[in-house]
Amino acid sequence: MTDTKPLVAVVTGASRGAGRGIAVALGQHGATVYVTGRSIRAGDAALPGTISETAEAVTAAGGKGIAVQVDHADDASVAALFQQVEDEQGRLDILVNNVAHIDDDLIKPGGFWEKSISLARIIDVGLRSQYIASYYAAPLMVRQGSGLIAFTSSPGATCYMHGAAYGAQKAGTDKMAHDMAVDLRPYGVATTSIWMGILATERTKASAVERPDEYAQILAIAETPEFTGHVIAAIHADPARMDLSGKTLIGAEQAQVYGITDEGGKVPQSHRDWLGSPNSYSDAIVA
Repeated sequence: MTDTKPLVAVVTGASRGAGRGIAVALGQHGATVYVTGRSIRAGDAALPGTISETAEAVTAAGGKGIAVQVDHADDASVAALFQQVEDEQGRLDILVNNVAHIDDDLIKPGGFWEKSISLARIIDVGLRSQYIASYYAAPLMVRQGSGLIAFTSSPGATCYMHGAAYGAQKAGTDKMAHDMAVDLRPYGVATTSIWMGILATERTKASAVERPDEYAQILAIAETPEFTGHVIAAIHADPARMDLSGKTLIGAEQAQVYGITDEGGKVPQSHRDWLGSPNSYSDAIVA
């Protein structure tokens, strides 16, 4: 018998950027989406976007958006989020681990020791925080015998991109998805890490205003933030999704498998030849 209940999803770090786009895309698939972040009022951050605005956009797209202010550096705040989901919905189908500390120094020139030490926070809010979110999400999915934990990642996991802290976070994210898949496989819960392409986010567009010549070509090949959300929805709907569990997928390539295009029928391209391939992990299991 087919489960006709609307999807229930949590998208972390969804005030703006990739998280906002993914949440709105899931809304287009009719999902109830819990949108997390710290920005609740305009002006709370340097860039535009709040969790309330994202939740409204999810609802306008055809789903139901629920804004929850969460500081993902605070474990108790994360635990309360998933307790709220359990109390209100009794289930969780998709967790999108997207939250990460992004510092303006990330794309500045210079060695890691010449930039702000705050860049290391991406390992706390971006790697550790995603482990904690998965820790609290997993029991809900294990209990129902299904679910998908998706991590947003990038080729920075295997090539030099934005420096050591960013690379460590992305490499850790991919490996975490692989290892969590081992624990969750007996319960029918899948995990995957998805390499996104260059995104046309608020941050990218702001950089394009400052450096138009440099960013013109970048924006020409950029994916919309919603694109990855449609890929995640398709993975969850795939009867063979457990075959993908533990793998790092290039979003543009997986989209072609499902026949998904971006805004205006655009077909985002894989950058495998340019930036490299995801890591291949050993099948050995040492308990």
